[in-house]
Amino acid sequence: MSKMNYILPLALLISGVVNAATENPWYAGARVGGTSYSGLSIDSRSSDIDKEDWGGGAFLGYNIVPWFAVEGGYTYLGEMDFKADDASIEQQGIDLVGKFTWNVTNSIDLFAKAGGFYYFTDGSGAISGSDDGIIGTAGVGAEYFFNKNLSARLEYQYYNDLELKDASWDTHFYGISLVYGWGAPVPVAVVEPEPEPAPVPAMVQVEPITVALPFAFDSDTLSQQDIDQLQPIAQRLVNFPETELFVIGHTDSRGAEAYNQNLSEERAAVVAGYLATHFGIEQSRIQAQGRGELEPVAANDTEDGRAQNRRVEVFTPGFEMEGQ
Repeated sequence: MSKMNYILPLALLISGVVNAATENPWYAGARVGGTSYSGLSIDSRSSDIDKEDWGGGAFLGYNIVPWFAVEGGYTYLGEMDFKADDASIEQQGIDLVGKFTWNVTNSIDLFAKAGGFYYFTDGSGAISGSDDGIIGTAGVGAEYFFNKNLSARLEYQYYNDLELKDASWDTHFYGISLVYGWGAPVPVAVVEPEPEPAPVPAMVQVEPITVALPFAFDSDTLSQQDIDQLQPIAQRLVNFPETELFVIGHTDSRGAEAYNQNLSEERAAVVAGYLATHFGIEQSRIQAQGRGELEPVAANDTEDGRAQNRRVEVFTPGFEMEGQ
């Protein structure tokens, strides 16, 4: 069975995703490397079997959360040649696996994969015929990020118990991959409302209140100092029920863009949730958003600058009221 029968549909699928989902956390890649076969069950002259070949394929993935993704694609696992019998077995198929990731540094991830493989085997010569079925597959590897979108992997993947007629064997793939990913959507900017014009001459201007709360690296936890800083804003919201609250989360530039976007949203949600819960502020009065790493207030190439960028800005606009 030709490899092109599986490559072409997958290429069309990846092309559709490129055009339709560039604002989602999708990624696509290609891999190439070597294959090795072990545990052959049939009685044959093992010295006359070539158990090494090349392999490769293409894959498509979706990051459900920063540490877990679903990945599928086509993999070609090469040919096993029986030189004495002038025969060979070709193997290929479709992977569908879960990918579990551990972030080691800003640029390096370790990962493990596990799932299923729908295989197709084709024999020629003395063992002509074909077979297909579903088997288990698992793998491990490391991934290096050149930038937010481009990365490379070193990986190993194990395919358990492929079959053709009375023969069965295991296949090992080891190789390198090049991966391109798409980040999270750009957040919608919050437009601060203009204060209403004074309906009567004797008006008092109430000034806006803005507080910037610093956060530790990769943290969305409020400290006691943060809670103390929020008290004036909380009192304003309690005393003036018509006022609104804007909460905007930010991060530094370390880590993947999609992960930073999610972390900034979590930070904003923690601050908004605290004010709503402890002071009885209706959710309709609070607008909480995350802007990830897109709006730094300092350079990200120093620790001090990154610390300034890890923040949540809490803002309640000014307004005018009638004087006493």
